[in-house]
Amino acid sequence: PPPLQYGIVLDAGSSHTAMFVYKWPADKENDTGVVSEHSMCDVEGPGISSYSSNPPAAGTSLVRCLNQALRDVPKEKHAGTPLYLGATAGMRLLNIANMQASDAVLSAVAATLKSYPFDFRGSKILSGEEEGVFGWVTANYLLENFIKRGWLGEWIQPQKKTLGAMDFGGASTQITFETRDTIEDPRNEVLLKLYGQAYKVYTHSFLCYGRDQVLKRLLSKLLQAESYQPTVHHPCWPTGYDKSLSLSSVYDSPCTEKEKPSLALNTTIRVVGTGNGSLCALHVSKLFDFTTCSFSRCSFDGIFQPEVSGNFIAFSAFFYTVDFIQTVMGRPVHSPSDLKDAAMTICATSWSELLQKAPNLEKRLPDYCPVSIFVYLLTTKGYNFDNHSFPNIAFQKKAGETSIGWALGYMLNLTNMIPAEKPSSHKSMLYNYWVILILLFVVTTLTSLVTAVCLLRRSKSSAI
Repeated sequence: PPPLQYGIVLDAGSSHTAMFVYKWPADKENDTGVVSEHSMCDVEGPGISSYSSNPPAAGTSLVRCLNQALRDVPKEKHAGTPLYLGATAGMRLLNIANMQASDAVLSAVAATLKSYPFDFRGSKILSGEEEGVFGWVTANYLLENFIKRGWLGEWIQPQKKTLGAMDFGGASTQITFETRDTIEDPRNEVLLKLYGQAYKVYTHSFLCYGRDQVLKRLLSKLLQAESYQPTVHHPCWPTGYDKSLSLSSVYDSPCTEKEKPSLALNTTIRVVGTGNGSLCALHVSKLFDFTTCSFSRCSFDGIFQPEVSGNFIAFSAFFYTVDFIQTVMGRPVHSPSDLKDAAMTICATSWSELLQKAPNLEKRLPDYCPVSIFVYLLTTKGYNFDNHSFPNIAFQKKAGETSIGWALGYMLNLTNMIPAEKPSSHKSMLYNYWVILILLFVVTTLTSLVTAVCLLRRSKSSAI
């Protein structure tokens, strides 16, 4: 086998961190579809942004996965293996709330990463637009939509169009797709040149619209609606489920800060599930602003968005939500009404029934009702997918054996593995392979001829 090169990216998300080890042939000539996932590791504990009061612990949390990387990457390759850390919406929020704490967490993480024998190339907070575009690059790179090799070694510009990418994390959600329409807000336009081809891409990242922040914002609205009574009813939680919450757990985020009550934040409130899907949908819809728009068309919150077109791939919490609906609830998701009906079914299912169906998902089970409704409203009322375009969304976690997300696109960009210009064509097969193929062809042809002659003689002799 050819010698391999490795690269490591730590995806420091809002709710957790994942480490991806990538590999590719060391003599790679800006090929595509060759970089693949070698291994991955989920860091135990929450995302690095949650260590704002104890930054050194953020660095320590990464040690187990970094030690795995020491084993996964051959020792002789350690020094030449680039190592990156990219932080996303959780750290963007911390940066808004407390820039000093954010800097301290990044410094502590960098100190840990520098202590390993890899080629550490920095830790940074990605903008929402970078996160969206790198996710789009990853998906289309893995599916060979930019360029691919023909079997004769020539470069082929595929006739198929690029896929749109939709990411749904813990603190933000992104939508990115190629469009021919005029992008009325220049902040949403990204022009890329990859393998000699120009792409005009629309992208937007909605901060505070990730899964965890949506659930906090929803709780805040419900507590407000019931005037912070000692017991508050939650229509999105299943009947038979209740939980005591301190106000500090709801109002510890810039996403809910403006709604913070004058009550002491150590006040505890009992929240009781009532399993009312219609009322839940009403409250979730209030998290969006569908009325304000200063452009010809908008998604929500006054953000311009052209009409969605082509196929899309939806990953992260989009995948996990739809996967739960299909595998645990046994419901298909082929249309908007399928998604809506499934969400209503989850909302109407009692806590004991849900536990029976998926005991291993106990921690996240109470929230599948509001999250499913949110995904329905986001895709249909927000992004304007309809009965015709919704079936073009593929809810996937991986392409082949590689996870879809921004991490691979980020590494491909920083290591300049996708050139702006189309690489010159050359044979992808070694000379020896061609010789073997020609010999096999000759042998097969001769064998066929000899067999045909023998059969002909046999038929003649039997005729005599």
